[in-house]
Amino acid sequence: MQINYICRHCQRQVGKLDRERVEVSELGLECLSEDDHREMITYDREGNMNIKTICDSCERSLQQHPHYHELDFFIQ
Repeated sequence: MQINYICRHCQRQVGKLDRERVEVSELGLECLSEDDHREMITYDREGNMNIKTICDSCERSLQQHPHYHELDFFIQ
């Protein structure tokens, strides 16, 4: 199973883990609420996990332009 970390804003891959088996506690996902879990984690047809995160570039943009937080996507 692959675990893909994808930036929620620019859709770039931030990181990837390739593991046969992984415990949720190893990823720190147990602290997410049900709503956050539904919003941030999806599975593809092959059973790979995709986790929405934020890349360094988009994080810097958000720090420089705080009003971007109001938008779902600010990268065009």
